[in-house]
Amino acid sequence: MTGSSVSRRRSGLPELMEWLGAGFPELPVEWGRGDAHVIPIEVMEGDGRYVLRAQLPGVDPEKDISITVEGDTLTVRAEHAESTESTERKRHSEFRYGSFERTVRLPFPIPDEEPEAEYRDGILTVTVRRPAEPKSSTRSVPVRRAG
Repeated sequence: MTGSSVSRRRSGLPELMEWLGAGFPELPVEWGRGDAHVIPIEVMEGDGRYVLRAQLPGVDPEKDISITVEGDTLTVRAEHAESTESTERKRHSEFRYGSFERTVRLPFPIPDEEPEAEYRDGILTVTVRRPAEPKSSTRSVPVRRAG
């Protein structure tokens, strides 16, 4: 093989790994919501708290983000609208616009007074305190003789 050039084939593995690592960004979060993008999240648990952090850059937290709770399920929805003035001059964009959604099931029912949410620097942080473990509901009942 002296003197001949060996062509190297480029592996598609890096692109596949990037796509997989992005949480299947083009697949719907739940059936029937194919128009919603997946919100990238990270979840931490400790010190009696469950913390969900979600990447939501460029949104107005008071107008564009909604959080709903049902039982042990927490759903974050957001809308990121593209400004009309920027579309006329834009040559290339990798930003995502439209609806975003992510539903997370917690390992416990969410108490009525929870969760608390805060938005700073493009990151939504939702904190839920873990409810105290219920005390044993088994107890002895004394029986008295009647009469």
